[in-house]
Amino acid sequence: MDQSAPVSLVRKAAWRRDVSLPSLPEVNRSIKVRSGSTWRRAAAFMGPGYLVAVGYMDPGNWATSIAGGSKYGYALLSVALISNIMAIVLQSLCARLAVATGRDLAQACRDAYSKPVAWGLWLLAELAICATDLAEVIGTAIGLNLLFGVPLEIGVVITALDVFLILYLQNLGFRWVEAFIITLLGVITVCFGIQIAMADPNWGAVITGFAPTTEIVTNPDMLYLALGILGATVMPHNLYLHSGIVQTRAYGETLTEKREAMRFATLDSTIALMFALTINASLLILAAAAFYSTGRTEIAELGEAHTLLQPILGSAIAPMLFGLSLLCCGLNSTVTATMAGQIVMEGFINFKMAPWMRRLITRGIAIIPAAAVTIAYGEGGTAKLLILSQVILSLQLPFAVIPLVTLTASKQKMGELVTPRWLTIFAGVIAAVIVVLNVKLLVDFVMG
Repeated sequence: MDQSAPVSLVRKAAWRRDVSLPSLPEVNRSIKVRSGSTWRRAAAFMGPGYLVAVGYMDPGNWATSIAGGSKYGYALLSVALISNIMAIVLQSLCARLAVATGRDLAQACRDAYSKPVAWGLWLLAELAICATDLAEVIGTAIGLNLLFGVPLEIGVVITALDVFLILYLQNLGFRWVEAFIITLLGVITVCFGIQIAMADPNWGAVITGFAPTTEIVTNPDMLYLALGILGATVMPHNLYLHSGIVQTRAYGETLTEKREAMRFATLDSTIALMFALTINASLLILAAAAFYSTGRTEIAELGEAHTLLQPILGSAIAPMLFGLSLLCCGLNSTVTATMAGQIVMEGFINFKMAPWMRRLITRGIAIIPAAAVTIAYGEGGTAKLLILSQVILSLQLPFAVIPLVTLTASKQKMGELVTPRWLTIFAGVIAAVIVVLNVKLLVDFVMG
């Protein structure tokens, strides 16, 4: 086949309908991919991966990582590593789907499946976004409380105002959104770097912790936390998000241009996710070094962790850094969850809603349970709600992962850019592992 020929006609017959509305139409193909050196073209694709990486270090991840590190030390580092490998593979498939078909995952599912199935997948995707938003509401509220003493109940309500921040950034242009995200990620990195240095972990035990153990599967409590980490790492809404924001780049329509776009987008997400692994590992290492090693094995509340950091690490700056990085994580996750919500709604049911309206509705759904639990049970209840939200995400994962793997394996739908057989098999194994772990979790929950 002529590498310079447009590839759109190759797949046209495989799809039942044309895309009536491009993914994220306000910013679709808005960033030019300039000609020049390979490095210059690659740089044009750098950015979306970091928006995806945000979902792998959101406030829900904090709860599971703090609980896992304080209770089991460095043992669950292996789960963070395995989850990250899964994430790299799955996000590469998202970029491949977007570049090859010009569709995001939601649009592809709507076209490929019957209406009842597509609506079912849409409802599950919305549930995942609500669970994500719930974690962000609680995490941001706790961050405001730790830094400024804002009561949790008021902090939960204040989080609804972030819609104006998102709208302002989107109006400036998508590169401004990416710059905002990367700046906050930089702040988070500095904060954790200082805290890890203060905690002075056992680096030999850290290295050993990256080797998996059978206890993770045989111990129901450890499995519950491991699945929480998996749910907080490989997040369903990120699969929809990535397949949409990759299309903000104005790459060409020839096979050569699309292959290059796919390669650069995958490189971007892989580098960003390795950065996310560093942050996730830092959370576990900090909890293990500060709490597990001192016998405080039941730390799960973020506020309790914040309070104990000063006496354990011997520095007043440690809790401030913890609160600041938590607040940055909450703000970052808010931006990406909003875009994922837009992609899911427009892609699955072809319904366009004003971004501010969609944000207020989604945030309202998250605020109600968060406010109710905060008022009724206080901070202890919010910690349990955070971990539960991550397990809900893990249980929803197969309904996003399986369609992604099967769609990208279809030669009819993907044309020349179909996923190689070995990568499809690897991704299939990942999907199978996720399903088996979720079934075991449900069995343990019912039997327990």
